Amino acid sequence: MAMATAFLILLLATPAVYAVDYTVGDTSGWTSGFDYTTWVSGKTFKVGDALIFNYGGTHEVDEVNKSDYDNCVSSNAIDSHDDGNTRINLTTVGTKYFICPTAGHCAGGMKLAVTVAASSGTTPNTPATGSPPTAGTPSNTTTPSSGVPSPPSSSSAASTTLCNMMLVIASLVGVAFTG
Repeated sequence: MAMATAFLILLLATPAVYAVDYTVGDTSGWTSGFDYTTWVSGKTFKVGDALIFNYGGTHEVDEVNKSDYDNCVSSNAIDSHDDGNTRINLTTVGTKYFICPTAGHCAGGMKLAVTVAASSGTTPNTPATGSPPTAGTPSNTTTPSSGVPSPPSSSSAASTTLCNMMLVIASLVGVAFTG
């Protein structure tokens, strides 16, 4: 019994790491006529998170460098996707740039720049490069597409949750040893 209790305490004392799936453009998806600069503002992307691009047959997703992003050039794409439901795992720290290579779409605003920060407990794989996307009006409609609740909004909330869990465990351990 004591071994199981000790294991439970160790398990609960380990900080939780939350990965979030962001559906690009929320319910609008990856499409023409959407303001992706505004969509990005107010969001914090971290290593381990993912971008989910949902789009129709006239669109694609190309990951490009900053210069190609700025000039809407897709001929040097780092990676290209055309499956209509693309998942991009954010694995390195820095700014990632995405455009739709369909003629006129990028120039019309179908481009996305996200700055990826290290998640807690990770070491950055690459130095941060480029500048963060221009801030706009924060969007309050993003929820993780996986249906998993969002992580606590501050470290104090996480600390409070961890402390509450530890109090519950301590009371259970006390019952186990006295009962």
